[in-house]
Amino acid sequence: MSGTPERSRAAGGVAYAAAAYVFWGLFPAYFRTLAGVPAPEILSHRIVWSAVFVAGLITVRGDWAGTLRQLRAPGTLRTLTGSALFISVNWVTYIWAVNSGHVLEASLGYFVNPLVTVLLGVVFLRDSLSRRQVISIGIAAAGVTALVVRAGHVPWIALALAFTFGMYGLIRKRVRVDAVPGLLGEVAVLTPLALGYQLFLAHAGTGHFGASPGRSALLASTGVVTAVPLIWFANGVQRLRLSTIGLLQYLNPTMQLLIAVFAFGETFTRDHAIAFGCIWVSLVIYTAEALARARRPSLPALPAAPGGSR
Repeated sequence: MSGTPERSRAAGGVAYAAAAYVFWGLFPAYFRTLAGVPAPEILSHRIVWSAVFVAGLITVRGDWAGTLRQLRAPGTLRTLTGSALFISVNWVTYIWAVNSGHVLEASLGYFVNPLVTVLLGVVFLRDSLSRRQVISIGIAAAGVTALVVRAGHVPWIALALAFTFGMYGLIRKRVRVDAVPGLLGEVAVLTPLALGYQLFLAHAGTGHFGASPGRSALLASTGVVTAVPLIWFANGVQRLRLSTIGLLQYLNPTMQLLIAVFAFGETFTRDHAIAFGCIWVSLVIYTAEALARARRPSLPALPAAPGGSR
């Protein structure tokens, strides 16, 4: 009888996570409208306006008591500081990549990210992998290695995006805090630095906020654009296994790859074809195995890992 609530919880998790990934898949088009604004300045606006948006959302919901109670729990803010650092590095790397013409490499990072997420689940949450799934991860690693050898440089943008977002998802899965309070905690610890940076830019006369109504509105909208999918993602990741999150992550990089090639005119080279080909093969193997596992009769539930999803 407990299966139905669990199925409903999982279905809700899939809906939240899928919506977040589709939203993120459209990010290249959005951030390209802010071309000319340095990535650190956009990052500072994402942080500050996200804090404003989330605080307003909590006020409308009348849930400040519950929010503060969760954030005051022992170790919560310390853990959220860690996730905040990882997501801020991810944000600034991605913004720079989009506005520097590296959307294709950014999409590679998010293709690799599901496999990084799976590895993190194995290492930290004791998720199990079959032999085929291990082989799939090895093929993906071979594809990235081939790109490094043939292109003559490490795809640092892709690797940075994959690992920072993987670590962010892992930390958010382990911390016992709801989506909205958790996001408020993350942006709150970063807001003093972000505001200080904006004041510095304003004093130097180099800030872009206020230069034109359109540009100012776009910078202010980064709060909504940032907060909404992160809330969806946090709701999804606490309802699903990391391996399921890994499957849904294909939506984001596929959309980014199509935008990079067909909208922004980035060149898809033979080296990219080798790397992406290996990764796609690995994802097919992993997905097939994961779906086969899902059809098998359920085993008795194991105790949740410390700090895992509730």
